[in-house]
Amino acid sequence: MQGVQTNGGIEFDVQVFTTQHRGFTPEEIADRALEKLIEVSDVADPVVKAQARVYRERIRQLLVFYINAAIQSYKTTLCADLTKQGHVDMAQIIKKL
Repeated sequence: MQGVQTNGGIEFDVQVFTTQHRGFTPEEIADRALEKLIEVSDVADPVVKAQARVYRERIRQLLVFYINAAIQSYKTTLCADLTKQGHVDMAQIIKKL
């Protein structure tokens, strides 16, 4: 991460994530969201730390589930729109993805 100073004096961190020849997986997106949502302190009580990690993993599972559901819903909408426009062949390709 790199700190950035703007004219207004506000500092923020910039991170760049890339993939090669693919998009991000739902798991990768969930991990990035969790970095912003839940932080487990290194100096926390071990019991609290263990609970926080279990909670974080459960939230990760939920995020992955709903990201996958959103992807499926989007594909369904695309297929329906393509079919309405007479592009049944393209709709079939998208369904198989």
